[in-house]
Amino acid sequence: MNCQAVFIYSDQFTKYTFHSDHPFNQVRVRMTKELLEATGKLHSSHLVEPRIATDAEIELVHDKQYIEAVKKASIGLLAEDEGLEFGLGTEDTPIFQDMHRASSLLVGATLTAVDHVLTGNIQHALNLGGGLHHGFRDKASGFCIYNDGAIAIKYIRKKYNLRVLYVDTDAHHGDGVQSVFYDDPNVCTLSIHETGRYLFPGTGNSNERGIKEGYGYSFNVPIDAFTEDESFLHVYEIAFKEVIEYFQPDIIITQNGVDAHSYDPLTHLNTTMNVFEKIPLLAHKLAHQYCKGKWIALGGGGYDIWRVVPRAWGQLWAVMTGSTPFKDQLPKSWLTKWQKVAPIQIPHSWQDPTGIYHPIPRKLEITEKNALNLEKTLQIIKNQRKFGTDY
Repeated sequence: MNCQAVFIYSDQFTKYTFHSDHPFNQVRVRMTKELLEATGKLHSSHLVEPRIATDAEIELVHDKQYIEAVKKASIGLLAEDEGLEFGLGTEDTPIFQDMHRASSLLVGATLTAVDHVLTGNIQHALNLGGGLHHGFRDKASGFCIYNDGAIAIKYIRKKYNLRVLYVDTDAHHGDGVQSVFYDDPNVCTLSIHETGRYLFPGTGNSNERGIKEGYGYSFNVPIDAFTEDESFLHVYEIAFKEVIEYFQPDIIITQNGVDAHSYDPLTHLNTTMNVFEKIPLLAHKLAHQYCKGKWIALGGGGYDIWRVVPRAWGQLWAVMTGSTPFKDQLPKSWLTKWQKVAPIQIPHSWQDPTGIYHPIPRKLEITEKNALNLEKTLQIIKNQRKFGTDY
């Protein structure tokens, strides 16, 4: 299938940077772009320069007072105590110069993706600079200042009046997006993530199902620490298929954090590159089956920028353009350039070798626990089909 897709990109994405030792490093987006260019799968005709989101667009989700605080912080005028009230100046989300503009560009990039899919002949759009799913209405959280995914969904609802399915496979629960649409029956959120028992933000239990008119439109499938490929994909594939059949969306937005990989330093899951080949394949198939191909993909977490992120996100683009996932070796020119600055050895192949992590003695127990959490979600959908959201 030869799909029309655009790649939203600006060198200015790297301006969203907290400090040199912070794990969130947008150099990974540049590395992915250059890797794809080296493969010959990304051309200048695919590239779209993003715009900067307006204050009015950001206010679709975020409180005006919070936006003003971000602006003050951007020029060094926000007092420390005031900043902490807004989640600014914390260890996770430090203040940096021009943070309002840098954050607004990431939001604008996602809105650019939306408009290309919904006003032109483009079926798919990718903004790897986005996916900042922890931002709340009045507070920064978890490396996220403005929640571009939530703003994009509000924008779609206001401008295009479409029903949106948001699917989040980041290892961390998509708490910020869920909170914005927790009472909205026209937006369905599905998050598959490592259990909050061990990992930030500590939310995303199966019983978080929405409130008021939005009750029955939030789905969470927490998976246990050390989950491996087979169990992860079992949960993902069945949950996605069941939720999309239940909700019948007009458009899909996926958040494609890749921190579920075994190499990731901030999480505890044991997946390999095989998972990041399969995740976009199903999203692509279901977008065409249910939404006439309308699919917007965002970036997200991913903190091993050398061994994981460019390869995983590269596979996302391959699938978006209708190709099969990449196989064999990475381009030598790309490896030569980036190995010079990498502190560790960069893999030479698109796939992982066997044995990248130690076998887990609790594999059967973990798999059974994940299947039980999946069954809870399936039972919820079954009951809602039978009795409606009032059961």
